[in-house]
Amino acid sequence: MSHPLHNVLVVEDETAIADTVLYALRSEGYGAEHCLLGGQALARLRQHAFDVVVLDVGLPDMSGFEVCRTLRTFSEVPVIFLTARNDEFDRVLGLELGADDYMAKPFSPRELVARVRARLRRAAAPAETSGWQQHGRFAIDREGSRIRFGDQPLDLTRYEYALMAALLQRPGAILSRAQLMDRGWDSDADSADRTVDTHVKTLRAKLRAAGAETDPIRTHRGLGYALEV
Repeated sequence: MSHPLHNVLVVEDETAIADTVLYALRSEGYGAEHCLLGGQALARLRQHAFDVVVLDVGLPDMSGFEVCRTLRTFSEVPVIFLTARNDEFDRVLGLELGADDYMAKPFSPRELVARVRARLRRAAAPAETSGWQQHGRFAIDREGSRIRFGDQPLDLTRYEYALMAALLQRPGAILSRAQLMDRGWDSDADSADRTVDTHVKTLRAKLRAAGAETDPIRTHRGLGYALEV
């Protein structure tokens, strides 16, 4: 069975357990990555869109609960907690923080894979109609005309939003100035190429203010712009 578009992040500091989980996921055709630390996992989740997170509660640098609490400020990716404890308080706390499922150690890797599969099935149906859609470090609510970078909402003008929304429709693809204007500008709007360039400049300033260390909007000379999510 192959699931080329489904990627799982495993956050677990016990390498033997992590290796077992990674093997079980990959054997079913899922893409799987591993992080040892909570801070490392949060950084990776801001950079890349995962479909499910398998998260250990007892991590060396921060608790899985803290990771989940921070994660929920910028992503709605399904979270399955792993824990050495099976205390009802921990289960309730994890679910209240936004976790989707909970497994106590020791556990069956096959059962974990089954729970990952179940989360993916549940997430698939409303994916196109749910409010926020995650694209790496960005999230967009097209119905509400809102965009976030990480956990920071971007205060965008009408045309800044239109430009970003167009780039987020095809992350990584190079769109010409004419394509960007066709997708976001009214027919009677100023049609000069420098109009797009001006909005790109203001967008870059707002992204820096929101915490972007490198410029997500790439200029391709003679071609146009692309967005790295």
